[in-house]
Amino acid sequence: MAPTTLALGAHAPDFVLPDVTTGELVGLSDFDGRQALLLLFLCRHCPYVERVEEGIARLARDYEGSGLGIVAISANDPETYPEDAPDSLAEQAAEAGFTFAYLFDETQEVAKAYTAACTPDPFLFDVERRLVYRGQLDDARPSNDVPVTCEDVRAAVDAVLAGRPVPADQRPAVGCSIKWRPGNEPT
Repeated sequence: MAPTTLALGAHAPDFVLPDVTTGELVGLSDFDGRQALLLLFLCRHCPYVERVEEGIARLARDYEGSGLGIVAISANDPETYPEDAPDSLAEQAAEAGFTFAYLFDETQEVAKAYTAACTPDPFLFDVERRLVYRGQLDDARPSNDVPVTCEDVRAAVDAVLAGRPVPADQRPAVGCSIKWRPGNEPT
């Protein structure tokens, strides 16, 4: 049986995880006071993430100084996918120009709590940390030449920052599946 998907309106599950670039612990409460929180499940090895990581970095720069907080989490099993180990993720963050915390979910419990399905998998929460958007970044894929704009996420972020509702018609994220440790798959 597949896990129930985190529904629109659900509260953000709590987390405290280490940042791969600083070693510091970062948690949900670190974003208190932000009008919105964009949480992205990412990794390094996935061609879908490789295709959009510069666009994600650009999105973060474009919203600096706004009420948006951004955090990325990688939950992939580094035993099976060494490119997704913390040291490699830190290199990815530097190379892509990420200006936000990039966390490592070693136990994969946070990914399970969020019902993360793929990379990239964006979750946008409002000021009350209720889920208002869970869908694709944009139409860019490794198999097409569509420019990476993150337009779907930007529209949702802009709505939250302007105090408008986010449309409920949301296209699901597409990417590589989360790489669960053997025996740790969600039930």
